[in-house]
Amino acid sequence: MQMFGHRQDDELNIPGRIHARPVRKPGPIVAAVIVAIFVAMLAHGLVTNPNFDWPTVWKYLFNEHVLDGIKWTLLLTVYSMVLATALAIVLAVMRKSTNPVLRWVSWFFIWFFRGTPVYTQLVFWGLFAVLIPKLAIGIPFGPEFFSIDTKDVLNATIATILGLALNEAAYLSEIVRAGIEAVDPGQTEAAQALGMPRSMIMRRIILPQAMRIIVPPTGNETIGMLKTTSLALAVPFTLELQFATNAIANRIYKTIPLLIVACIWYLVITSVLMVVQAQLEKHYGKGFDSRPLVGSDKPSSSATSADSSDKQKVDKVNQVMLAGLNA
Repeated sequence: MQMFGHRQDDELNIPGRIHARPVRKPGPIVAAVIVAIFVAMLAHGLVTNPNFDWPTVWKYLFNEHVLDGIKWTLLLTVYSMVLATALAIVLAVMRKSTNPVLRWVSWFFIWFFRGTPVYTQLVFWGLFAVLIPKLAIGIPFGPEFFSIDTKDVLNATIATILGLALNEAAYLSEIVRAGIEAVDPGQTEAAQALGMPRSMIMRRIILPQAMRIIVPPTGNETIGMLKTTSLALAVPFTLELQFATNAIANRIYKTIPLLIVACIWYLVITSVLMVVQAQLEKHYGKGFDSRPLVGSDKPSSSATSADSSDKQKVDKVNQVMLAGLNA
């Protein structure tokens, strides 16, 4: 009936009728042409410039030393982020504590490690065995019960992981704190009314809801950590990807091709991490992207059947939630 009505309106001879036409927008076409020209110029330069030395790039792209460097880069990234995440949660909880001593300790840690360059911190951890040659356990200012040489405990690998993790924890703690503060205080009050202790409230109520806020910037920090491992030479740690490609470049006197090899692998790993980050955001964002319980608009007639079915599912869930609230 609606289509028939539109057809009748079109057949009516209305004097002075205005036939509206959409406004032409040449901007996207012009932008597409400009971008296409720049892309063609870039591709032409990459292919025709002999200084890139693409045969050398393909020769060393899967070199055993390069692949070993990728393995160590990933290990440094994973271990450092796991340690940094655990420490960041502790620091964020300390910042929210009612104990002023814990708050000031957390603030000092964040202030110090955010205020000094990560390269300087890595150099310091590399020289830690020189600064403190021996680690001992005993009575403060009294006799020692046990001691061990620092160099036997703090090797280059552990020093690199500690340096990267402690620096990253200072940044992640602020991300975790922001996620915790984003949770409605009513959630904590309701849990306290049920008699739940503070540790259980944080573990079962607050942190699961805060993950929606924490995951996106944490994914960005993980990608940043992957690239920060290239500074491990400051310790010195000589097994990661950047050092492996530099060592080959210094041996064959071809710096640019090996830099391209490192760039390609960093881009590949970063792309995989971005996909993982997107999936985590989708997982922890379930229920937040649906229509609200109050004030939801009616679906338009142009909506697809898939969207309509999804909205019907959301409506059913909303009805169940409202029934529970009314009960």
